Amino acid sequence: MTNRADSLSSEHTLLAHLGIEIVEASGTRVVATMPVDARTHQPMGLLHGGASVALAESVASIGAYLSVADQGLTAVGLEINANHLRGVRAGTVTATATPIHQGRTTQVWQIDIADEQGRAVCTSRCTLAIIPMPAGS
Repeated sequence: MTNRADSLSSEHTLLAHLGIEIVEASGTRVVATMPVDARTHQPMGLLHGGASVALAESVASIGAYLSVADQGLTAVGLEINANHLRGVRAGTVTATATPIHQGRTTQVWQIDIADEQGRAVCTSRCTLAIIPMPAGS
């Protein structure tokens, strides 16, 4: 499987701020980790649901982009949903994204986020629009 994670720069982005690291990236599978710490906590000391959603949309967007970039196209989010299944206070969560549908104008990706013991933390589905790469990108 091709790993194109090294070609993706996340410096000065939400990914960098949240500590998200891309472990594996291709147009058919993306895996990333995110720490559960002060950056990603909600006030009760648990992983913030919004941080999980940011992780989910990030891995789906990267995968969709990688699947169409060689055609001069990119992917932008249209819709995302998430079910938060388990609270996490510390450690690292891992997101795995795989496509459900890769069409000409839209893609749908399934994202599963697990804790360090492999237990389900969040499951998400993200729909992306496939558009021409903006000039200057």
